Amino acid sequence: MASLSVKPGQRFTLPDWKNNSLLISADAEQQRFNSHHIRQEGRVLRNDTGNQAKWDEHNSRTHLKDRINTVDKWREALAKCLTDLDLEIDALGKVKEAAENAIQAKNLCLDVAIECLTFRESRRDIDVVRDPVEEELHKEVKVIEKTKKELQQRVDDAFRQLCRLKEARQQLSCDHRHKVEALELDRQCMSFNPTSGNISFKVNPTRIPDGTTALSEWELNSRCNKERAEAEMRASVDLRGAITLTIAQTNNELDAQRIATEFALRKRMRDMEAALSELRWQEKNTLEEIAEMEEEIRQLEEDIKKRTLDLKVAHTRLETRTYRPHIELCRDEAQFGLTDEVQQLEGIIRALQQKRTESQDALDALYRQLHRIQTDIGYKTNSLQLDNKCMDTRRKLVVPVEKFDPEVDAVSRTRNLPRESQLELA
Repeated sequence: MASLSVKPGQRFTLPDWKNNSLLISADAEQQRFNSHHIRQEGRVLRNDTGNQAKWDEHNSRTHLKDRINTVDKWREALAKCLTDLDLEIDALGKVKEAAENAIQAKNLCLDVAIECLTFRESRRDIDVVRDPVEEELHKEVKVIEKTKKELQQRVDDAFRQLCRLKEARQQLSCDHRHKVEALELDRQCMSFNPTSGNISFKVNPTRIPDGTTALSEWELNSRCNKERAEAEMRASVDLRGAITLTIAQTNNELDAQRIATEFALRKRMRDMEAALSELRWQEKNTLEEIAEMEEEIRQLEEDIKKRTLDLKVAHTRLETRTYRPHIELCRDEAQFGLTDEVQQLEGIIRALQQKRTESQDALDALYRQLHRIQTDIGYKTNSLQLDNKCMDTRRKLVVPVEKFDPEVDAVSRTRNLPRESQLELA
């Protein structure tokens, strides 16, 4: 007779079975809830970190751009100073050569005076007297020797000044070269992006390299180099003026009034050139500002047009919603939002229109100022041409060749130097 087989093991009750199912369902819901919460947190984290990374990269790029602009401005200033230094070295070298030529020219005068004294030593008997001619000849010899000594001192001063100028130029050139290299590196950094092929992880990239200097020290170094060069140029200009004055004083046929007049005229021409340079700089900047202001007005007008179109859209939406039937014509959140949008847009348009009016007024003022600047440039250009004609006319007063007179340009070349370095003559 067959028997019923019973599955060995523990038997659970029906409530146990139901509780187990409920527990599994509850655990599943809890796990899904936890997973959903983690996903939301991950999404928020991704958004926050993505935005933060974008802003950090934007700030870094902005800082790089600002740094490039700062270094480039210093590079331009140093390059201009180097050009001025080269011109000044050349000008001082010419004046030094002129002083050496003047010393050579005095040798002939000295030989003539000594030869005259030698001739007079051949006098005989009672004619061998110390007369006024002999006294004047001895005075002439002393004056010539004193003049040669003064000129030689000026030549020595010019040599030492040339050494200082070249030393300043060496430092300035080194600083300029370093800034060019730094600009190349920073511009290379600007070109890097996540798709660049030459980016990689570096070992301890945030370290402070040996020899790192503070920003204030960096700027102070460049300013000191530039100021030293400008100071040496000012000293050179003063020295050139002194050498020229010494040479001019050895020319017996030039009087004090001619020297004073020519130096005053040269100073006036330098001041006029400086004023013209300043006016042309102002004209250039004003034209640039006019262009930027015109572009700004154009942008304002475009924004006004865009906001006007937005306002038309908001108006149309509000008007269209007034045709909702019966109970649907309610003041819902959309109604409030559209009303606020209209008010905001109207305020924005008024602000943009007010700013456009202010910008147009500023543009008109810029045009008026530009007209004043250009008119003044015309006046000063005419005055400078008249002064140049005066200088050309005064060349008729040049003494003979054997009485050396230096080139005017070798003394008065200061138009490219900083204003504070121009030679001040009373």
